[in-house]
Amino acid sequence: MTDATPPTPAEADVAPDYDTLTRDIAEVPAVEVITTVAVHLLSAAAVNLGLDKPDSEHKDLDEARKLITALAGLVTASATEISSFHAAPLRDGLKSLQLAFREASIVPDEPGQGPGEKFTGPVFA
Repeated sequence: MTDATPPTPAEADVAPDYDTLTRDIAEVPAVEVITTVAVHLLSAAAVNLGLDKPDSEHKDLDEARKLITALAGLVTASATEISSFHAAPLRDGLKSLQLAFREASIVPDEPGQGPGEKFTGPVFA
């Protein structure tokens, strides 16, 4: 619990300064935006694979497939733009998710048909 006080009625009625907000996002480097989105996709896919905690009750392979495919597209398309310093760990995380998906699937996909493999090629352990 925080010790923050609720805003006064005058503070609550003040509209956000959209010009300032727009300038703020314009100052964020593209590599930071891309890697932040990639980390969110990585995290969401991991949760949907049930990797968030031992004996996780939440597992949705359909959702995980979509997230992994989106991540693969983002990482593949942006790799040359964000340098291998940033792309390499994202690729490693992506491969780990693809392998975890294959392990979690009752009926594994054919090589090259798993989530994101149309962008990355077949993934093997």
